[in-house]
Amino acid sequence: MDLLRSLPLGLYLEQPITWLHKLDPRVKLIWLMSFLTTYIFANTLWRIMLAALLIFITLISGIPRRVWQKQMGYLLSVCFLVLIIASLSPDGMGIDYQPRLPENQQIVSKASNSDNSKNPILSIFNLENSQEYNYVLFAKGPVRVTRHSFDLALRLSSIFFTVLYSTTLYLLTTAPEEITAGIETLMRPLRRFKVPVTEIALTLTLSLRFIPLVLEEIQNLVRSVMTRAINWKKLGLKGAVKVWMIIAERLLQNLLLRAEQMANGIVVRGFTGPNKHRVQWHNLRLTSFDWLAILGLILFWGVRFTIGNEVN
Repeated sequence: MDLLRSLPLGLYLEQPITWLHKLDPRVKLIWLMSFLTTYIFANTLWRIMLAALLIFITLISGIPRRVWQKQMGYLLSVCFLVLIIASLSPDGMGIDYQPRLPENQQIVSKASNSDNSKNPILSIFNLENSQEYNYVLFAKGPVRVTRHSFDLALRLSSIFFTVLYSTTLYLLTTAPEEITAGIETLMRPLRRFKVPVTEIALTLTLSLRFIPLVLEEIQNLVRSVMTRAINWKKLGLKGAVKVWMIIAERLLQNLLLRAEQMANGIVVRGFTGPNKHRVQWHNLRLTSFDWLAILGLILFWGVRFTIGNEVN
């Protein structure tokens, strides 16, 4: 079991260098925020298109299949499970489902044969021009799927996939130093309001660097439990809970020890203030490829406001 390879959440892929790696981190951050905000007040079609666009970008990015196959497969499985559960759940409308047309076919036939041009109210019974509409899509026994519940299920599963996978793809193709450098550059105007921009960027850098350490500690503890071949059936529920509480306590101790070591390393190297011993990791410049990505971002928002608006 290797969590760092099977579930590389928040880890940076150093090789191979794809075209996503070469994009400016500020441009990628704006694209990420666009993915995280455009589904607000958007219709179901746009939410599904966002998920499909993320999958398409992954396929053409050149990222090795072994990297994204498992995490995308797991995430799609969870989203499909959310879709099924939300579809089968009550829609919460609290109404009695009534057919659109009367059940008595004689009334419908008489209404359709009458002069509808003189009485426009009777034109609603014209079966030749009407389209079939059923609020209940599937109903068999206690299982009932309505249009409202299915629409909510599509929205929930697509949002779940978009939020998780867009951030994962961003962290996968952007180094932590590039992320913090881009955020610090975009937050420079806030210095006029005495916002500690440098301290925020440093905290974010340490947080991103700490994610692999957390996964490594979890992996080591899981391996230590597996090598001891614990008989969980003999322990029972109470014994199993006690063992896992000990493991959680040990994990917390190890993480606090790693954090203390990281803090000592910063102090020893003389990083005593935000403006002292600063190291510029990356020189951010917009290239022609970045401007092309910005143009694509403008088209992205244009399509959002064209076909993605919520229809009441």
